[in-house]
Amino acid sequence: RKKRKTPLGSSSPAGSSSPSLIPPSSYTPKLDTSGWPLLLRDYSSPSEVNAQLDRLGHSIGVRLVDEFLSKADLLNVNVPACTNLRDTAEVLAKMGFRMFLGVTCDVANFSADGNSFSLYLYENPLAIFVELPPEEERDERILYSNVYCGVIRGALEQVNLRVECRFVRDVLHGEEVNEIRVELKEVLMD
Repeated sequence: RKKRKTPLGSSSPAGSSSPSLIPPSSYTPKLDTSGWPLLLRDYSSPSEVNAQLDRLGHSIGVRLVDEFLSKADLLNVNVPACTNLRDTAEVLAKMGFRMFLGVTCDVANFSADGNSFSLYLYENPLAIFVELPPEEERDERILYSNVYCGVIRGALEQVNLRVECRFVRDVLHGEEVNEIRVELKEVLMD
């Protein structure tokens, strides 16, 4: 008798191991930013580049929430319930950045009303291959790490939080730390 092939993704008979299942991996691939200059070459002004980086990050962020929850479940990591923006900021800084970039950041400078905070990123994997044009050739600042702002916006939209993010300080521009300011604008309803 001929053996019948099982289509990819379908279950195999009980008791046999399915070759179509991909075993889980704890390896997190490094983010390859080497092609980004090609993505950005058609933009003439730094503000256009910064906006494009934010849009690029936003499209990544909307997909990361599901992946974050799937990976956390797969790795048996307990993601605490976020009841306020402070809890959300802690999960973002301590778990999200670590899971996807291999770094953590600090959360500080909460506003009195609890609707805004700063993320301090001491290691920035996106800045490794960046060469900025000389200071005298720039009218505005190019924020290559602006992609983080888009990722944060996109991810938080998926959990019904509309926020504004902006880079306040950037090591690439001579400052001692990367600081991202996040401000809650609206809690969205389903």
